[in-house]
Amino acid sequence: MNWFHEETKEMTRHLFFTGKGGVGKTSTACATAISLVDQGKKVLIVSTDPASNLQDVFEMEIPNHPIPITNVPNLYAANLDPEQAAAAYREKAVGPYRDKLPASVISDMEEQLSGACTVEIAAFDEFTNLLSNPEHVEGFDHILFDTAPTGHTLRLLQLPTAWSGFLSKSTHGASCLGPLSGLSEKKEAYAKTVEVLSDDNETTLILVTRLDMSSLTEAERASQELRAIGIQNQQLLINGVLQDHVQEDEISSAFYERQQKELANMPNELKTMKRAQLPLVSYSLTGMDHLRKWASGVDEEDKVNEELDNINIPGLGSLLDDLKEKDHGVIFTMGKGGVGKTTMASAIAVGLAEQGHTVHLTTTDPAAHLSHVIKEEEIDGRLTVSRIDPKDEVAAYRKEVLQEAAEGLDANGLAYLEEDLNSPCTEEIAFFRAFARVVDQAKGEFVVVDTAPTGHTLLLLDAAKSYHKEIARSTGDVPESVKKLLPRLRDPEETTVVLVTLAEATPVLEATRLQEDLKRAEVSPQWWIINQSFATTPTRDPILRGRGHAEIPWIDRVKNELAQNCAIVPWQTKETVGYKNLKTLLS
Repeated sequence: MNWFHEETKEMTRHLFFTGKGGVGKTSTACATAISLVDQGKKVLIVSTDPASNLQDVFEMEIPNHPIPITNVPNLYAANLDPEQAAAAYREKAVGPYRDKLPASVISDMEEQLSGACTVEIAAFDEFTNLLSNPEHVEGFDHILFDTAPTGHTLRLLQLPTAWSGFLSKSTHGASCLGPLSGLSEKKEAYAKTVEVLSDDNETTLILVTRLDMSSLTEAERASQELRAIGIQNQQLLINGVLQDHVQEDEISSAFYERQQKELANMPNELKTMKRAQLPLVSYSLTGMDHLRKWASGVDEEDKVNEELDNINIPGLGSLLDDLKEKDHGVIFTMGKGGVGKTTMASAIAVGLAEQGHTVHLTTTDPAAHLSHVIKEEEIDGRLTVSRIDPKDEVAAYRKEVLQEAAEGLDANGLAYLEEDLNSPCTEEIAFFRAFARVVDQAKGEFVVVDTAPTGHTLLLLDAAKSYHKEIARSTGDVPESVKKLLPRLRDPEETTVVLVTLAEATPVLEATRLQEDLKRAEVSPQWWIINQSFATTPTRDPILRGRGHAEIPWIDRVKNELAQNCAIVPWQTKETVGYKNLKTLLS
């Protein structure tokens, strides 16, 4: 069934699109908006995504208030900037103390409010303001939001303690949200917004995913989180499905078969959900013509015989050549979920072991694929592998924080603290402590770490170390292993940071923000890896070849503007699990 032609006919007024970065939320929301307009509806689309490319899709500048889209009657758009909103939110919280507290304390307060949760709560504040403003929303048949709030944020807003000033007195420091008491006048408006979100007759939550494990797992997690707070009206939208394949093309056949396998093995909760599929297309989803073509299921752009620009970027072996003169060090692979950082970390570890180095590889990969490395082959004991279990580490950290900070809290305070400990910062700090422990144990060898902390987390830990006795909020006692690792991370002779991305808009933009975040913490990434590139494969599939052409601008941007050093890895026909398969990536 065509999503745009059939499924949109009976849509609720509010449509919230959510999903992992890079799954196509923005293009899906925009094409849905155009389809509704073509049915005679008046539509407003609003982005609250920090990496929003709404202006690229519609090919015009879009401010933070609704404006009409050129040449599309009855379609309006607004591009709310959550980063800007978060800056204003921070200033509201910190401003009154600027002339009353030492500069070091002010700096720490600002860092406490610089995390992902602060951006999210500021984004929620922005679209609450929009929804509660009759001047902005009256007269629209549908209002579409690109990027919905998470269940974690909505649960926080429903807890009475969130509005009591508890946060400003909290001592555990894992929260990124900062004091909500400064927004006490918004409590009623927030409650009404959450009520609208939970009304099946008013709101549909659209979980956008791709057919890969990380995207499907994130969709399942989001579904469960949001159902738990009463948002039951959910639909699954599977984006980027290759409809058919060129049988004699190895790349095309492998891509198609891998997607079909993921479709068959998707989580049971997603299988039972109402769902639709959107086709993978060869062209970039920007501009009205392309969006309408996609909505109609047409792919007319055949670039099979059009030569790709020469991509003068070396493979992964160049990164290993850069490391071979060293005899020890820490290597972090970083990037958003789904870009292949676990595979890249594994390949780097295998490559170093092949050079004769002693290597320890550690990962947080829930799939535990790295266990295959040890089971299949251990190179004279030079390569060892451990897996940090995220659930175990976070549970241990939460337990420690609750034991230290829970004394004297009432039931509401304890409930808030427990919920607050579900924040992304809690996970990052727990992971980092585990990584620090592993690195501290490793002497005179390479330690390759899959999934590193952001600059925000590093600065939080550093602030806690430096100003523990001065600040009202801290991250608690910092282990010696963490204290020793922070300076090491800042030393390029000791640490190599590798950013992993795909040659697509969202992964590149998110990796760019991650690089800026790290530089705030005085950590400079030395390498970028562009992974899973179709542009570097021999495929003659018209869709996949077109995808290769669409990668070129992003490849050029990484190479020429963002990376000190850059390597590129082609899309692989075989799943790169196990020592022998990982070796094939090292050319």
